[in-house]
Amino acid sequence: MVIRYDPRDMAELRVYLGDTFLCRAINPELAGETIGLKDIIRARNHRRRELRATLAEREATVEALLSLRRGEASEPEPLFPEHESASSTAPARSRLKSYFNE
Repeated sequence: MVIRYDPRDMAELRVYLGDTFLCRAINPELAGETIGLKDIIRARNHRRRELRATLAEREATVEALLSLRRGEASEPEPLFPEHESASSTAPARSRLKSYFNE
């Protein structure tokens, strides 16, 4: 079964079985609404930028962990830096118990 659609018109899907057209599935809630090609391109580019940023962050994390394992870094940089608060109170101690693994 193959389902084909036009990304600019998500209200209508075309359903094929092999090479034979079976039917059109129409969503009445979306009928009449279309998305412009520029909006689709803009949304895809935005998503790509988000994914590139996520991959860059993960790559930096992996590199930091590998350098620690090799013993290259003297002091590790925090992987998840804490936001500095304006108050001068000491931060609450975490209730999560941590263990050191070789």
